[in-house]
Amino acid sequence: MAGKRVLYVEDDEANFLLVARALARWPELEVQRARDGLEGLRLARATPPDLVLVDMHLPGMDGLELTRALRAEPGLARTPVVALTANVLRGERERALGAGCDEFIGKPFSLRAFRQVVARVLGLGSPE
Repeated sequence: MAGKRVLYVEDDEANFLLVARALARWPELEVQRARDGLEGLRLARATPPDLVLVDMHLPGMDGLELTRALRAEPGLARTPVVALTANVLRGERERALGAGCDEFIGKPFSLRAFRQVVARVLGLGSPE
C-alpha cells in the first residue's frame, strides 16, 4: 500500500507528540506538522495531504479560518479535515462542521476512538 500523508496543524508540542505516537501504529503514514494556520495552508498547498488534523485554536489564522481556506482551494477542497479541540462548549462542533470539517473530536480524547476516525477517513485497517 502506498503511504499517506497527514498534516497536523497544532501549536502545542505535547498535543502533537501524543497524536504522532497514536498515528505511529500505521507505518505507512507520514505525519507533518504545522505550528499555525498560515503555515498549515502553505504546506497543504505545496504538498497536498491525504488528511488534515487541525486544532481549532491556533495563533494567527484559527482552525475555522484554515478549514474555510482549504475548502476554497480546488486541489484541497475534498481533503478530509478533522477538528481536534479542547473547546467542547455548546456550538463548537456545529461551527467546525459548518466551516467544512468532516469530523470533530474533543480533547482529551480516547486514543482508540481517534484511531478509528483516522482509519475510517483514510481507509486504513484497524491498528488494534
